[in-house]
Amino acid sequence: MKKTVVLILLTADDKNAVPFRKEIDGRPSLSPFVDLRFASKDGAHAMIEDADVIECLNLPVELLAAARSLRWISFWSAGLDKRITPEMERRNLMITSASGVHGPNIAEQVIAYMLMFTRKMPLFLRSQDKSEWVHGASLGFEELTGKTLGIVGFGHIGRTLGSRARAFGMYVVATKRDTSAISNSDDFIPDRLYPATQLPKMLAASDHICISVPYTTQTHHLINEAMLAHLKPSAYLYNVSRGSVVDEQSLIAALDAGRLRGAGLDVFETEPLARDSPLWKMKNVIITPHVAGFTPYYFERVAALFADNLERYLEGKPLRNLYVPARGY
Repeated sequence: MKKTVVLILLTADDKNAVPFRKEIDGRPSLSPFVDLRFASKDGAHAMIEDADVIECLNLPVELLAAARSLRWISFWSAGLDKRITPEMERRNLMITSASGVHGPNIAEQVIAYMLMFTRKMPLFLRSQDKSEWVHGASLGFEELTGKTLGIVGFGHIGRTLGSRARAFGMYVVATKRDTSAISNSDDFIPDRLYPATQLPKMLAASDHICISVPYTTQTHHLINEAMLAHLKPSAYLYNVSRGSVVDEQSLIAALDAGRLRGAGLDVFETEPLARDSPLWKMKNVIITPHVAGFTPYYFERVAALFADNLERYLEGKPLRNLYVPARGY
């Protein structure tokens, strides 16, 4: 029986290759049936021609053309908006993402934004830099207890964030493209789930809003001037999705005019964020440089997801995180 050739675009001595080798070699359902190979992009040409499966961050055009036996590309990024090429779609390849591996770390980053705002940490950090003792109940402290968290896009990140937010006593609501995909057996169910068409209603009900939808043509500037108008002036907005899901100029205008209390932003329409962007100097904005996805456990989670999917592939079962062209992710 011919083994399935799996090529992972990492050098064999890369520390990030270790979790893949451990997951695949350690599973009796995989190791006898898989020819596992590792290579850098520059050194992949010698072994890519008969690869059935490729695990990678990006697949250059010349390598794709050389992979004549290829059936499945597994990207270890969660977002596919910059990965899919017309040639991949023309070849009718199965394409999967690593959606879900960021859940814990991104959820914790959003919790950090919320706590920083409610406990006035940006103010105290600025005061510490100036050796100033700023004290008093009039500073306007808040709590997360009893507040409503609205999650725009209730996927892996949304579920993980929701469970953590509920531990803080928050009421959790969310929007989802396909509300039928939620079942009572899921590990976390929001207090209320809105269809995507009722996004304005959910925004109006929320004290804290997290954007966690994938970037597609349909979600470009999803949060625009009209949507921002539905938010309470006391609300906070957090974007850990893609910068272009939010109309940045409309967001700046809303923050500047006091129609929104604050924003925690990890992603921007243009990155790095321009030095002359007004966002840098806004005291009601927390900026992080697209780091919410960083975690020391990234490749451990990616390798486990890939190994699970590889078992499904060998058994002829549907793959997790399968890219659907009509959906855009």
